[in-house]
Amino acid sequence: MQNASKSKSLEFLDTIIVAFGATTAIGVILIKPATTTFTGNTLDVFLAIFYPIGDLMLFTLVCSFAFSQRKSLRNLLIVLGIFIFSLSDLYFLWVNANNQYSFGSLTDDGWLLSLILIAESTWHLGDETKRENKTNPIAVSVSLFASILVLVIAILKPKYFAFGSLIPAFITITLAFLRMAIALNDAKTIGSERTLARTDELTGLANRRKFLADLALFRKIEGSLLILDLDGFKEINDAFGHEVGDQLLRQVATRFSRVLPSHALLARLGGDEFGVLINGEDGFENALALRATLSYPFIIAGQSIRLGVSIGQAINDPKNPEIELLHRADLAMYEAKRSGAGAVCWSPILS
Repeated sequence: MQNASKSKSLEFLDTIIVAFGATTAIGVILIKPATTTFTGNTLDVFLAIFYPIGDLMLFTLVCSFAFSQRKSLRNLLIVLGIFIFSLSDLYFLWVNANNQYSFGSLTDDGWLLSLILIAESTWHLGDETKRENKTNPIAVSVSLFASILVLVIAILKPKYFAFGSLIPAFITITLAFLRMAIALNDAKTIGSERTLARTDELTGLANRRKFLADLALFRKIEGSLLILDLDGFKEINDAFGHEVGDQLLRQVATRFSRVLPSHALLARLGGDEFGVLINGEDGFENALALRATLSYPFIIAGQSIRLGVSIGQAINDPKNPEIELLHRADLAMYEAKRSGAGAVCWSPILS
């Protein structure tokens, strides 16, 4: 749900960027020639530029949102209403500039008709689901490029565009930077979530999910699977409490990690059980090294705690992928615990 919400946020920004980019491009083509005829005080010139730019922004925004959804009568009425409203506004500016406006003229009829269409659209149901082809990234890129190009021209020729006509370009670039920041943050969050999904929260080792995923690939090479079960951990946990038990597991994980080769995978499978995947033929030697790390006590909260481990080894044969490595390693581990041997390699006699 959280990732879906982030995706919708990016789609929303993409739609707005395309809308303002289109406003910038259309404004350059249509509004720039008209600015040469603007006369009057600063306020009159500003309003003469602001109104068409504002109408263009409104129309492109509505069109972008409507086109990003599935076709419906409601969307059609809204787009048509905003289109007529914008045309009426532009017509009003023209007749007013020529001192030809009179109350009840065509521009007033256009405003009234646009409001009727927009009000009528609210009575119709719309399909709010997004199209399968979401906002095209090419359209976003083109919109951003057009806005940057307009600003570059404005810098090279400061008086070429009226400042008001540059507002959509500034908005487009600002939104593009905002979108980039959100996308980078989302990518970082997704990466962290993926890491956490395959990492044991207590020890920082790989978790059971990661271990099983790597085991599927491990079956194609020669090596050993080790299952380790701590001896006496439950009694220690009951006697000293879960906080001491958690600290003990962290220190055990640290000791195990230090003696294993860099290519080995050490995972906490749950509780006081660990698993190891080791390439090559040194599986049993590594099992003995792991057992040796617990030969001296742990010092936790001023307490000296001794702990043992029982290890079962199952040797992988890439030519026989049907071998149940986990089951064999479990049988060998239980035999090591039962016999007190510490480490046992699976053999057919354990089946």
